[in-house]
Amino acid sequence: MPGLFIVFEGIDGAGKSTQVEMLRNALLSRGAGEVEICREPGGTPLGESVRKVLLEPGARLQPAAEVLLYAACRAQLVGEVIRPALARGSIVIGDRFSDSTLAYQGFGRGFPLGFLEQLNGLATGGLQPHLTVLLDLPAERVFTRLAKKADRIEREGVPFFQKVREGYLYLARRGGSRYLVFDALLPVEEVHRRIWRAVADLLQTKSPLFSGPNRIDT
Repeated sequence: MPGLFIVFEGIDGAGKSTQVEMLRNALLSRGAGEVEICREPGGTPLGESVRKVLLEPGARLQPAAEVLLYAACRAQLVGEVIRPALARGSIVIGDRFSDSTLAYQGFGRGFPLGFLEQLNGLATGGLQPHLTVLLDLPAERVFTRLAKKADRIEREGVPFFQKVREGYLYLARRGGSRYLVFDALLPVEEVHRRIWRAVADLLQTKSPLFSGPNRIDT
């Protein structure tokens, strides 16, 4: 397998960034080789510049402009970071990827999924994660978990995040074995333990990157 691509998805406040870092540390401590972390929007100089526009609380973006800016960030990230890392045989952990567009701009904003899937295909060149970890959080818990000033997306109300959550759960059902869904209300360490067990199984059965006695089974 030429590298391994794992993506974390979920509504704002679900704990994706925390779990991404915990998984990275677990992989490195067990000798998994090179582990690359990337985030959306961002991850490249272009992406980080556009991220400021997309998340600026005062920005007044047209919905179509929002969709296209996310796609532009993704295209740059795939070409500049993700594909080269996978070609080197690295493990890439993404904090959001193309399913975020389907959930937020599709279910949340109301854009047709077919159009967004075509746009994602253009931006990614057809690249799909080997595994998508969905951290499922009730929409009403978003605002109790934000520890900083809310950005433009985080300022959307509970009805918006409920639609996004429902979108993610639909994508998980449709995605079959590519998706793993975890309850984001569980303690952080428990969520990590369950994620690690699943990722270790994937690495041991499908990739030569990880082998040895350090698998966590309980």
